Amino acid sequence: MFGLPLAFAAPAVLGALVLLPVIWWLLRFTPPRPREVTFPPTRLLVDIEKREETPQKSPWWLTLLRLLIAALLILALAGPQWRPADRIALGEGPVLILLDNGWTSAADWDRQLTAARGVLELAETAEVPVILAATADGPAQPLTPTSAALAAERLRAMAPQPWDRQRAELVTALRKAIAETPPGHIVWISDGLEDPFAGAFQRDLAVLAGATPLTLYTGARTPQGIAALSSTADALTATLIRTPGEAAADVKLRALDPKGLVLGEAIARFETDAAEASASFTLPSELRNDIARLEIDGERAAGAVKLIDDSWRRRTVGLISGAGADQAQPLLSPLYYLQRALAPFADLRLPRSTDLGAAIPELLEQGVSVVMLADVGRLPDPAVEALDRWVRGGGLLVRFAGPRTAGSTDDLLPVALRAGGRTLGGSLSWEQPQKLAPFPAASPFAGLAVPDEVLVSRQVLAEPTADLPERSWAMLTDGTPLVTAGRRGEGAIVLFHVTADSAWSNLPLSGTYVDMLRRIVASASAVAAAPDSGEGLPAGAAAETEVRSVLPPLRLLDGFGAFVPPRADVTSIPASGFAAVRASRDTPPGLYGTEDGYRALNLLSGGERLMPLDTAPFGNGLDVRPYLDAEPVDLRAGLFSSAFLLLALDALIVLLMAGMLSRLRLARLAAVLVGFLAIGVALSLLVSAAGPAQAQATSSEDLKALEATVETRLAYVITGNPEIDEASRAGLDGLSQYLAARTALEPGAPIGLDISSDELAFFALLYWPIDPASPKPDARTMGRIDGFMRGGGTILFDTRDHITTSATGLSGTPATLKLREILEGLDVPALEPVPEDHVLTKAFFLLDSFPGRFATSPLWVEATEASPQDSERPVRSGDGVTPILITGNDLAAAWAVDAGGHPLYPTVPDDPGQREYAYRAGVNIVMYSLTGNYKADQVHVPALLERLGQ
Repeated sequence: MFGLPLAFAAPAVLGALVLLPVIWWLLRFTPPRPREVTFPPTRLLVDIEKREETPQKSPWWLTLLRLLIAALLILALAGPQWRPADRIALGEGPVLILLDNGWTSAADWDRQLTAARGVLELAETAEVPVILAATADGPAQPLTPTSAALAAERLRAMAPQPWDRQRAELVTALRKAIAETPPGHIVWISDGLEDPFAGAFQRDLAVLAGATPLTLYTGARTPQGIAALSSTADALTATLIRTPGEAAADVKLRALDPKGLVLGEAIARFETDAAEASASFTLPSELRNDIARLEIDGERAAGAVKLIDDSWRRRTVGLISGAGADQAQPLLSPLYYLQRALAPFADLRLPRSTDLGAAIPELLEQGVSVVMLADVGRLPDPAVEALDRWVRGGGLLVRFAGPRTAGSTDDLLPVALRAGGRTLGGSLSWEQPQKLAPFPAASPFAGLAVPDEVLVSRQVLAEPTADLPERSWAMLTDGTPLVTAGRRGEGAIVLFHVTADSAWSNLPLSGTYVDMLRRIVASASAVAAAPDSGEGLPAGAAAETEVRSVLPPLRLLDGFGAFVPPRADVTSIPASGFAAVRASRDTPPGLYGTEDGYRALNLLSGGERLMPLDTAPFGNGLDVRPYLDAEPVDLRAGLFSSAFLLLALDALIVLLMAGMLSRLRLARLAAVLVGFLAIGVALSLLVSAAGPAQAQATSSEDLKALEATVETRLAYVITGNPEIDEASRAGLDGLSQYLAARTALEPGAPIGLDISSDELAFFALLYWPIDPASPKPDARTMGRIDGFMRGGGTILFDTRDHITTSATGLSGTPATLKLREILEGLDVPALEPVPEDHVLTKAFFLLDSFPGRFATSPLWVEATEASPQDSERPVRSGDGVTPILITGNDLAAAWAVDAGGHPLYPTVPDDPGQREYAYRAGVNIVMYSLTGNYKADQVHVPALLERLGQ
């Protein structure tokens, strides 16, 4: 209109503009202003004058304002539009609208919606029904004619789908709909891209249309996508795609962590007319393995996002050692070698608890893929059941041999073991340490170099069976297995027949050890089974395996590449066939599984191409139209709003001219508002001034913990027998006094502990007198005791029964039988009487025996493995603090004194010298438990001094 991009929906209404002169004539008069008369009435009666009132002419500017209001209303009723779209000549039948709403529409979705709304407005004006078909919604969508208003409601609910448009699926449904109700016009609002089967849908649509006019909207901006992804030791590389024929451009690719924080950025360079480009992230392995998502900067489309799951990351490995925390020296700890070997390519998890009954469930709840047990012998029954369920659900359990493994009673082993091991120089031995044999072809280690310098001096032996060679991943040159493995459910169990440290071989000192662990961890399932209670199902039940083999939708992507909750109709994916699944309507792209472990299903997997739409099959009968740069603007709302504001201004002017505005009690209204404001401020001050009172109370447990941490104290186990408990208290009190007099240690008063509830971690040494009449501690308490010893604590068990050495090691007295009953639930290492060269014999005093009230029982400690070099040293190598001491000499009775410092119990025989040596034995035990094997370290001083002298 007049050369402007302006059109009117009802141009006939503009004819009302000719009535503006009539409206001016009607509005040019206004009533006279009322005359104000002063009270009292007598004054009113005097001044009343009878006169004839004549109308007064309104001001010209007020008349012009009212004419402007009328003109705006007329223009608004005419339905003006700014930048209107070219009109499509709709036929008599319904208009069929085909809308591409796949992920490729997300880049220019607003312009596609604008075109669709324009067609619906034309259909509404012409009162023509509409058939709206979305190419990504499948053939199940309604394809019956509806009103344009209902179609507009459906259009408002539409959004780009996170999968590709499937135009071919609509052909059969469209053929049926067109046969029932032939359309008068077909409008295809396309994304401008070709299907995988080039031209197939265009040919089918041309046949279906026949002589029906067909309009194609094209020219939408197409998005870029992330197709292939590859990971090498140096970088993570992504391949980007776009439509060919475009100008050169640099595209920024961002790497995000699970919280959405940017970890790194990379630039992909598209050359002129190029359809592919690549970008690489050379981040440190720690950061690279935290990547959860790659996305193209500035691109909002599902194909421009690549999700990273566990298959692209380092596995999470849980580590548990059977050795106590006394081996905190790095080279003496099995975990030291595992941590150094696994850290470059795995995320490591160490349990907070030393109790295996709590540590193993703790690791499993963290969603670890691999659990490694270094010389863990006896496992609590609940931990065995939890590990068995976890392995059957897809977990990988790796065990390392050691002194405790030979006495293992669980079945979490790939092969049966012989009782005892094979040691260089022992009864089952070889003259020379054995070397590694070449790895079998079927082994995961196949292809690794076999170093000649790796020697094995000790191993645990497997029982020979027919399938032992098939279960052997690595063997020694004499044919004995070094690494065995076996499947269990969906998971596997691997056993190294040597220790994780260098005690039995120098394999952990070689690079082959790192490569072997890397391949084992890489073979672990990316989604390990989540631990559960297992109630009502036996371990390894078929129902459990079936449930765990299905991955439910966790978080899905929408068409714009953002995470959304999964729909109820999304199908779960079998874990075994996940790699073959492609993103579709039933399985949209996103994360499948649980928070503990999931797999990522991406829209593009490599090999996809973005090709322009081919319009040749339509011939010359196609009306091709470009998308508008902006949606037509409906000016009716602005015109109506302007008319309303001017009408309000006119009313205000009339009130001013009539003098009525002064009657408003503005001051009173302001006073009310100020009052409400003051009340609100007062209430807020009252609320802020009020606060809950806090009281602090100190429980008896806190007081006991405070007493244990303020100063060093000796502790004993409360048995419930008053006589035994009093002897223990008096004995530790006498030993504390002796320590204060003869050493630099000044311990406080001894503390009695309830082992079922009191915290044990505050104490290095715990004296436990055995009462044959006391009940055996429950499983929870035994777990706390096992955790205490594993965490570096030492327990001194005293049977007080004058036990003697026998052929089986210990006698069968009631106290000894009770002790054996207690030790059945603990992971107890092999024991031996204190050797002559043990650190206990020289921790403070030089001793050759450890008497108490009796002097005939030996003191039992953890057996220490001997080496050929031990005979040349004053103390044995590798002496850590033993977690367990056993005696029958009734040490507390020998130490016990009354308030005056006099002995309470006589020794047997009654010898003051024996009591003195009992005190010295107690001092050595306390010093040994507090200071560890520092005496053993002195043997290295001469060698160090000699080397420094060189």
